[in-house]
Amino acid sequence: MKDFLDYVVKSLVDKPEEVEIKAIDGERATVYELRLNKTDIGKVIGKNGRTIQAIRTLLTGASAKQGRRAIVEIVEDKIPAEQPHG
Repeated sequence: MKDFLDYVVKSLVDKPEEVEIKAIDGERATVYELRLNKTDIGKVIGKNGRTIQAIRTLLTGASAKQGRRAIVEIVEDKIPAEQPHG
């Protein structure tokens, strides 16, 4: 699953070298945390969320055959607030 997700996402973005996928296995589901360049987030989400929804649908179908659930989350890293200069 992770390889499939990696292939699809890297095909969509401008900076594939910055794509990171972390698989977290739970009891009945696997959560895939997707980190990518901020400029590429819109490309993966797509217009009205259609692209990410299509990716989730494909993963759900494939993982159902294995008796598991697949959850894809796009993780936006928090940027630390600027410290006041004084």
